Amino acid sequence: MRTLFWDNDSHELRMIDQRRLPAALEVVSLHTCTETAEAIRNMTVRGAPAIGASAAFGLALAAQESRAQSAAPFLLDLETAAALLKASRPTAVNLAWAVDRILRVVHAATGSVEYLRTLVLAEAQRIADEDVAINKRMGEHGSALIDDGDTILHHCNTGALAVVDWGTALGVIRMAHEHGKHVHVLVDETRPRLQGSRLTAWELGQYGIPYEIISDNMAGYFLRSGQVQKVLFGADRITANGDVANKIGTYMLALAANDNDVPVYSVAPTSTIDLSLSDGSQIPIEERDPDEVLGIQFHGERVAPEGAKARNPAFDVTPNRLITAIVTENGIVRPPFDVNLKENVRAGLGAPKRYVPAQGDHIIPNGDKDRL
Repeated sequence: MRTLFWDNDSHELRMIDQRRLPAALEVVSLHTCTETAEAIRNMTVRGAPAIGASAAFGLALAAQESRAQSAAPFLLDLETAAALLKASRPTAVNLAWAVDRILRVVHAATGSVEYLRTLVLAEAQRIADEDVAINKRMGEHGSALIDDGDTILHHCNTGALAVVDWGTALGVIRMAHEHGKHVHVLVDETRPRLQGSRLTAWELGQYGIPYEIISDNMAGYFLRSGQVQKVLFGADRITANGDVANKIGTYMLALAANDNDVPVYSVAPTSTIDLSLSDGSQIPIEERDPDEVLGIQFHGERVAPEGAKARNPAFDVTPNRLITAIVTENGIVRPPFDVNLKENVRAGLGAPKRYVPAQGDHIIPNGDKDRL
């Protein structure tokens, strides 16, 4: 299924509301760039690649909303929308990557405003379609790391819901399963928003992959007792030296795995690799509403006392020394990451150039709404 898609009939962005899963599978419609930015901020959509594609379509909505009659004010409207989208969540680099990619295409073009609108939507759709192909390539590369009979400890959600379709780390597990390997997954709850128990467990059930949910603080027990053969997670930003920013709790998981000689794999597209940052200390870490921590209930009752305060960083940084390998669409990257990550990114730069339509070409983006 596609987590999000452009509806060609209604000219709107549609996406699965991930806040409602697993209780209900609901699809919401977004009509403006502001609604898209809010959907990213409030985690209607989440997962770095999915956020990037959503922001791309958010720019398409901004292009649709613009009343500019000439190129200069139209481009100004897009720049304003881009700033709004980039501010919605700061840690996942895919968001800015997708927005900047579209802006580069439009700034390099000449033509009527209507033609520029067409370019924005076509490039957004291209980003979405490429994401699916990239994820399947990552799945093929990463599945080679999975052995028949492995028990894999997985953190957060990195499946189809975190991308446009297929998945990153969970996509690797899914690919291994489809290749006939027998795998079992221990699913970290991933507190405080419980993306593991709400989303990953739901996806694994759809794929028929056996799993068990564990609380985050059980991971060390299963690692030390020899019940886990691999640890897999995604990434929201990877710096030039291989430091990985990912959902909070990843660092502790990697520490425990490293202490027990269990290999740790981060799976992410090259769009998540930020070569402009030398190390993880430079990554901005989003701190979210404390109520996500304080609002947790047990047996219908609030856990935290009234008046309690909380901290809620959404991500942490796992240093490269704890990462066994990083899987991208261009292959498996091993240390030294400061050398090999650059080579891996460069490996994808020789891909065929994108088709850029001439003014007057009629473009109907590939909506794929029927995949839901």
